[in-house]
Amino acid sequence: QVTLVESGGGTAQTGGSLRLSCAVSGSGRLNIRNMGWYRQAPGEQRELVAVITSGAATNYADSFRGRFTISRDNQANTQYLQMGRLKREDTAVYCCHAEVRSVRGAVYDYWGQGTQVTVSS
Repeated sequence: QVTLVESGGGTAQTGGSLRLSCAVSGSGRLNIRNMGWYRQAPGEQRELVAVITSGAATNYADSFRGRFTISRDNQANTQYLQMGRLKREDTAVYCCHAEVRSVRGAVYDYWGQGTQVTVSS
């Protein structure tokens, strides 16, 4: 069983910053492939924020490029999202995602339960 746990959400002022973490845990040695962050604002569909490969290549949705930075620590099975120049419209529940390859080669998707980020003026 693989579990993703986010931390670091909370409240920030416009123009401020927050750092989210997502720790992946499970039995045995984990083979984590792509990791990423998604968000869902009230009344909106879930949208991609950023993804990072096992080799640390990154990709961002246009709205976040230059403001947010995704990174990962493969030794700690943890990914991060450094959010800066926050806007009120960044208010949302942020969820982390990970692709994990099993010993038999199958790849499974896992999601965290989400952490609330609220940006106020």
